[in-house]
Amino acid sequence: MRLDKFLSEVGLGSRTEVKALLKKKQIMVNGKVKTSPKSQIDETRDQVTYQGQELSYEKYVYYLLNKPKGVISATDDPKHRTVLDLLDDRARQKEVFPVGRLDKDTHGLLLLTNNGQLAYAMLSPKKHVDKVYEAEISGLMTDQDVKIFADGIKLSDHDCQPALLSIISSDETSQTCCVQITIREGKFHQVKRMVAACGKEVTDLKRLSMGPLVLDEHLALGLYRSLTSEELESLQIFGVEL
Repeated sequence: MRLDKFLSEVGLGSRTEVKALLKKKQIMVNGKVKTSPKSQIDETRDQVTYQGQELSYEKYVYYLLNKPKGVISATDDPKHRTVLDLLDDRARQKEVFPVGRLDKDTHGLLLLTNNGQLAYAMLSPKKHVDKVYEAEISGLMTDQDVKIFADGIKLSDHDCQPALLSIISSDETSQTCCVQITIREGKFHQVKRMVAACGKEVTDLKRLSMGPLVLDEHLALGLYRSLTSEELESLQIFGVEL
C-alpha cells in the first residue's frame, strides 16, 4: 500500500494533508524517516509512527448505527440525506456501506462496514438471519394474526417465510398496540406490508436486532460506534474473515 493512502486511512487527514506531514519529516517507517508519499509499505507488518505514536491499520471496520428517521440507507443520493452523512471523515474514508437497508421512515439498528463478504453472508437467504423489529400499530393485532404470521403471509408479489409476531401491549380505547416482529427476509416494506395484510397499519417501526447484533439502548438516534470485541466475536458465526 502507498504510504499516503495508509496515513489517510488511519485518520491522519486527506492525501494532501498527509503529504505535508511527510514533507515535515514527521512520519517514520520501521524507525526511518519517510518523506515520499509514493513509498510502498506492508500495512500488516511495517511499523509506522507519527510523532512517536504507532499507527495501526484496520482492513475492515464495523460501525453500529442507530439510524434516525428521514435518512436513507444508501451511500449516495442527490436528493436525500444518507447514513454516510452521519459519519465523520475518517469513517467515510474507509468506504463503508450499510448491510441491508432500513426504509427512510424506519429507525434503529443498522450495521455499516467495508467487509463485503460479511455483508453477503448476513444478507444471504440461506443464512436465515433473524431481524427483530418493534412496531407501533394502528389497530389491534390478534392471536389469529399471530397464526397468520407463523403460517407465512402471501403478498401480491412475494410469499413471505413464516415469521414470529408477539403482542407486547394493546390499548382497546385507542385501538392501537405494540408488537415485536421477527423475520428472516428483507423484502421492500415487508413488515409494513405483512401488517397491512392483516388489516392494520404500522405507524412506527424500529429495528432492535440483526443476527447477533442488538441495538445499543445507550446510543442516541443518529450516533454510531465501533463494534465491541464481543460483538465482533459474535459475527464469527458467518465464517468469513473479520
